[in-house]
Amino acid sequence: MTSPALSFAAKPTLVGKRVLLRPVTAADAPELVELLKEPEVRRLTGTHGQVRPGALERAEQWYSSRAAEDDRLDLAVVEQAAGEYVGEVVLNELHADNRSCSFRIALVGPRAFGRGYGTEATRLILAHAFETVGVHRVELEVFAFNPRARHVYEQVGFVHEGTKRQALHWQGAWVDTQILAVLAGGWSRHRGFPRFSE
Repeated sequence: MTSPALSFAAKPTLVGKRVLLRPVTAADAPELVELLKEPEVRRLTGTHGQVRPGALERAEQWYSSRAAEDDRLDLAVVEQAAGEYVGEVVLNELHADNRSCSFRIALVGPRAFGRGYGTEATRLILAHAFETVGVHRVELEVFAFNPRARHVYEQVGFVHEGTKRQALHWQGAWVDTQILAVLAGGWSRHRGFPRFSE
């Protein structure tokens, strides 16, 4: 018996208590450009260089094309109370045969940090990946100078698997990249709350 084909063709809206995740649109492009201009966001994502002229047009084109992709899922993170875009979550690098994909999240910076948006958005999209799409493994990479993010990832069930030593050269220093993953079996036990499943 073969498994059904794995796909991110369906673009859901996922509703939490603090945030709503919905498909990105061209109208979100100005906020994406602002996110990319934020120095702390650029550091935490290891983004070299500066935002170049024409960034808004490129962002509009990028966000407009996401609905057609079946090997990735790009969702805007929207703060429920104000209805404001505060970042994006992405499942990408889908490997259908291995039932695996990668995950990344970027929030707009200090105004979105420390409010639980990232934690809730991560739980929502992981629930979709495991419980609706049927992936077996979701992995991510996080830089060693971002312990806050690693704490959030571990809080929702990601497990550290290894380290790529000196993988990022940032402002004259070498920074390790840490590899974390969560598997379907673990998710089915804790559903994003591993501390309460032990």
